[in-house]
Amino acid sequence: MNDTPVDILLHLNVSTLPEQTFSPFEVKGMTTKRLRERSKEAWWNFGKPGRDPDKFGGILEQFAQQSQWVPHLKIAQLERHWSDVVGTAIAAHSHVVAYDRGVLTIQASSTVWSTQLNYLIPQLQGTIAEKLEGLPIERIRVTGPHSYSFRRGKFDIPGRGVRDTYF
Repeated sequence: MNDTPVDILLHLNVSTLPEQTFSPFEVKGMTTKRLRERSKEAWWNFGKPGRDPDKFGGILEQFAQQSQWVPHLKIAQLERHWSDVVGTAIAAHSHVVAYDRGVLTIQASSTVWSTQLNYLIPQLQGTIAEKLEGLPIERIRVTGPHSYSFRRGKFDIPGRGVRDTYF
Protein backbone atom coordinates (compact mmCIF):
# COMPACT_ATOMS: atom_id res chain seq x y z
CA MET A 1 0.00 0.00 0.00
CA ASN A 2 1.04 3.55 -0.69
CA ASP A 3 1.81 5.59 2.46
CA THR A 4 1.60 9.03 0.83
CA PRO A 5 -1.09 11.31 2.26
CA VAL A 6 -4.31 11.75 0.27
CA ASP A 7 -3.90 15.51 -0.11
CA ILE A 8 -0.58 15.03 -1.88
CA LEU A 9 -1.90 12.22 -4.07
CA LEU A 10 -4.91 14.31 -5.17
CA HIS A 11 -3.00 17.63 -5.25
CA LEU A 12 -5.30 19.29 -2.71
CA ASN A 13 -4.56 22.39 -0.68
CA VAL A 14 -5.14 21.46 2.96
CA SER A 15 -5.85 25.03 4.08
CA THR A 16 -8.77 25.51 1.62
CA LEU A 17 -10.10 21.94 1.77
CA PRO A 18 -12.82 22.61 4.40
CA GLU A 19 -14.04 25.69 2.50
CA GLN A 20 -14.24 23.79 -0.80
CA THR A 21 -16.02 20.89 0.83
CA PHE A 22 -18.64 22.76 2.85
CA SER A 23 -19.31 25.91 0.74
CA PRO A 24 -22.12 24.32 -1.36
CA PHE A 25 -23.90 23.31 1.85
CA GLU A 26 -23.49 26.81 3.24
CA VAL A 27 -25.01 28.33 0.07
CA LYS A 28 -27.93 25.91 0.23
CA GLY A 29 -28.44 26.73 3.90
CA MET A 30 -28.42 30.48 3.19
CA THR A 31 -30.89 30.02 0.32
CA THR A 32 -33.19 27.97 2.52
CA LYS A 33 -32.94 30.57 5.29
CA ARG A 34 -33.71 33.38 2.83
CA LEU A 35 -36.73 31.47 1.49
CA ARG A 36 -38.01 30.90 5.01
CA GLU A 37 -37.66 34.62 5.82
CA ARG A 38 -39.47 35.65 2.62
CA SER A 39 -42.25 33.17 3.33
CA LYS A 40 -42.68 34.54 6.85
CA GLU A 41 -42.66 38.14 5.53
CA ALA A 42 -45.29 37.27 2.92
CA TRP A 43 -47.41 35.64 5.63
CA TRP A 44 -47.33 38.74 7.85
CA ASN A 45 -47.94 41.13 4.92
CA PHE A 46 -50.91 39.18 3.54
CA GLY A 47 -53.88 41.43 2.82
CA LYS A 48 -52.04 44.71 3.29
CA PRO A 49 -52.73 47.42 0.68
CA GLY A 50 -50.64 47.15 -2.45
CA ARG A 51 -50.01 43.43 -2.07
CA ASP A 52 -52.81 42.17 -4.31
CA PRO A 53 -51.85 41.39 -7.89
CA ASP A 54 -53.12 43.78 -10.55
CA LYS A 55 -55.71 42.66 -13.03
CA PHE A 56 -54.38 42.03 -16.52
CA GLY A 57 -56.80 44.50 -18.08
CA GLY A 58 -55.59 47.26 -15.75
CA ILE A 59 -51.98 46.58 -16.68
CA LEU A 60 -52.83 46.69 -20.39
CA GLU A 61 -54.78 49.92 -19.92
CA GLN A 62 -51.79 51.59 -18.22
CA PHE A 63 -49.50 50.34 -20.98
CA ALA A 64 -51.86 51.68 -23.68
CA GLN A 65 -52.01 55.09 -22.01
CA GLN A 66 -48.24 55.29 -21.66
CA SER A 67 -47.72 54.21 -25.27
CA GLN A 68 -50.40 56.66 -26.55
CA TRP A 69 -52.44 53.85 -28.11
CA VAL A 70 -55.77 55.03 -26.71
CA PRO A 71 -57.06 56.80 -29.89
CA HIS A 72 -56.13 53.80 -32.03
CA LEU A 73 -57.87 51.42 -29.65
CA LYS A 74 -60.96 53.66 -29.54
CA ILE A 75 -61.14 53.71 -33.36
CA ALA A 76 -60.80 49.93 -33.46
CA GLN A 77 -63.61 49.71 -30.90
CA LEU A 78 -65.73 52.08 -33.03
CA GLU A 79 -65.13 49.97 -36.15
CA ARG A 80 -66.03 46.79 -34.30
CA HIS A 81 -69.24 48.20 -32.77
CA TRP A 82 -70.26 50.38 -35.73
CA SER A 83 -73.71 48.78 -35.97
CA ASP A 84 -74.39 49.58 -32.28
CA VAL A 85 -73.49 53.24 -32.85
CA VAL A 86 -75.42 53.97 -36.07
CA GLY A 87 -77.88 51.09 -36.28
CA THR A 88 -77.87 48.00 -38.43
CA ALA A 89 -79.46 49.60 -41.53
CA ILE A 90 -76.89 52.38 -41.79
CA ALA A 91 -74.02 50.10 -40.76
CA ALA A 92 -74.84 47.78 -43.66
CA HIS A 93 -74.17 50.67 -46.08
CA SER A 94 -71.25 52.48 -44.39
CA HIS A 95 -68.03 51.88 -42.52
CA VAL A 96 -65.27 53.83 -40.75
CA VAL A 97 -62.33 54.48 -43.05
CA ALA A 98 -59.90 56.63 -41.08
CA TYR A 99 -59.32 58.88 -38.10
CA ASP A 100 -56.67 61.56 -38.34
CA ARG A 101 -56.19 64.56 -36.04
CA GLY A 102 -59.77 64.68 -34.85
CA VAL A 103 -61.35 64.06 -38.27
CA LEU A 104 -63.35 60.84 -38.56
CA THR A 105 -63.86 59.69 -42.15
CA ILE A 106 -66.83 57.47 -42.97
CA GLN A 107 -67.37 55.93 -46.39
CA ALA A 108 -70.87 55.17 -47.62
CA SER A 109 -71.76 52.52 -50.19
CA SER A 110 -73.64 54.97 -52.43
CA THR A 111 -74.14 58.70 -52.84
CA VAL A 112 -77.67 58.37 -51.44
CA TRP A 113 -76.33 56.86 -48.21
CA SER A 114 -73.60 59.51 -48.17
CA THR A 115 -76.26 62.24 -48.26
CA GLN A 116 -78.25 60.47 -45.55
CA LEU A 117 -75.17 60.24 -43.32
CA ASN A 118 -74.40 63.93 -43.90
CA TYR A 119 -77.81 64.75 -42.40
CA LEU A 120 -77.05 62.53 -39.40
CA ILE A 121 -73.62 64.01 -38.57
CA PRO A 122 -74.77 65.95 -35.44
CA GLN A 123 -76.48 62.85 -34.05
CA LEU A 124 -73.43 60.71 -34.89
CA GLN A 125 -71.12 63.10 -33.05
CA GLY A 126 -73.31 62.94 -29.95
CA THR A 127 -73.63 59.16 -30.05
CA ILE A 128 -69.91 58.59 -30.60
CA ALA A 129 -69.01 61.06 -27.84
CA GLU A 130 -71.39 59.23 -25.49
CA LYS A 131 -70.28 55.69 -26.33
CA LEU A 132 -66.54 56.33 -26.76
CA GLU A 133 -65.42 58.78 -24.12
CA GLY A 134 -61.90 60.08 -24.59
CA LEU A 135 -61.94 60.09 -28.40
CA PRO A 136 -61.79 63.73 -29.53
CA ILE A 137 -63.80 64.10 -32.75
CA GLU A 138 -63.79 67.64 -34.11
CA ARG A 139 -65.35 66.83 -37.47
CA ILE A 140 -66.97 63.90 -39.26
CA ARG A 141 -66.32 63.64 -42.99
CA VAL A 142 -68.61 61.43 -45.05
CA THR A 143 -67.47 60.25 -48.48
CA GLY A 144 -69.29 58.35 -51.16
CA PRO A 145 -68.02 55.34 -53.05
CA HIS A 146 -64.71 55.80 -54.83
CA SER A 147 -64.40 54.95 -58.48
CA TYR A 148 -61.20 53.34 -59.58
CA SER A 149 -58.76 55.38 -61.64
CA PHE A 150 -56.36 54.22 -64.28
CA ARG A 151 -53.85 56.77 -63.07
CA ARG A 152 -50.61 55.35 -61.81
CA GLY A 153 -50.01 57.61 -58.84
CA LYS A 154 -49.68 61.15 -57.55
CA PHE A 155 -46.63 61.88 -59.75
CA ASP A 156 -48.44 61.06 -63.01
CA ILE A 157 -48.53 64.03 -65.39
CA PRO A 158 -51.77 65.22 -66.95
CA GLY A 159 -52.44 64.74 -70.63
CA ARG A 160 -52.81 61.93 -73.10
CA GLY A 161 -49.26 60.68 -72.77
CA VAL A 162 -46.74 59.82 -75.48
CA ARG A 163 -49.21 59.53 -78.38
CA ASP A 164 -49.63 63.32 -78.66
CA THR A 165 -45.90 64.01 -78.99
CA TYR A 166 -45.50 62.59 -82.52
CA PHE A 167 -46.25 64.54 -85.71
